[in-house]
Amino acid sequence: MKYDLEDRLVEFAVSMIGTVGGGSCTQDANHVPDQFVCTRNSFRLEQTEALNTESRRDFVQKVKVSLKELNDVRVWIGIIFMKAFMGRAEKVESELSDCQELIRILATNVVTTESKKAQGVG
Repeated sequence: MKYDLEDRLVEFAVSMIGTVGGGSCTQDANHVPDQFVCTRNSFRLEQTEALNTESRRDFVQKVKVSLKELNDVRVWIGIIFMKAFMGRAEKVESELSDCQELIRILATNVVTTESKKAQGVG
């Protein structure tokens, strides 16, 4: 089975849609800042733009933006978990784990691409 980062990012974005604003959220969850709502899927859009760049430099820049957005999502997941907004700790822990793994993958992409650039490869 082929590993596809794009599919993984899409699956994560879809799972994030249900984190806030769906299911049995409490009244407090309705007041989670709009920033989380904007951030939770923007990393996916940045990753798509990265795939359509014409240079390594542009690719690295887009992946770094996507990485920043994923880090923001990780923070919001932690806030939601700590405040127990949803009463679904298991789902939040799973999403936090997925987010951290995606951050590691994207960070590795940046390091590898920058390393190849420094070596003059490609």
